[in-house]
Amino acid sequence: MYNISVIGGGDIDESTCKIAYRVGELLAKNGVTIVCGGLTGVMECVSRGASDAGGMAIGILPGSRVEEGNRYLSARLPTGIGYARDFLVVRMGEAVIAIDGASGTHTEAYFALSERKSLICMGDLSVRREKETDGKLFRVTTPEEAVDIALKEAKIYRESSG
Repeated sequence: MYNISVIGGGDIDESTCKIAYRVGELLAKNGVTIVCGGLTGVMECVSRGASDAGGMAIGILPGSRVEEGNRYLSARLPTGIGYARDFLVVRMGEAVIAIDGASGTHTEAYFALSERKSLICMGDLSVRREKETDGKLFRVTTPEEAVDIALKEAKIYRESSG
């Protein structure tokens, strides 16, 4: 169906993990392939949610070793390009869900907006649209809202870029 990128911090609390897990579960139940950075935190929790629901999560890894990816990934793609892989994570998604995070997540969020992707933010991520040509920015409070909007926006993105 769609590729949706999920971005977020590598060091998170249990509450944020539960949110990421639920996002992964809901995306998987909707036939979405999840693209993430493949490491710990949000990336691991969203991958576990997808895995438990029978879905697919692809990890775009910063290093050169497959083993660095979390155990819940369906596929581990080592890039050897460090944080430059953040651009690939965003580029592969037809919409982007941001859950928590710090500087790396902010970088991915701004990549998404500049690539005209819809960015669905949960939590206190301080991101704003800079230009009229940026992608859409949504602020939501629940995994259900995030997934619902991401699915709608991914469909719009695919139809407009086809």
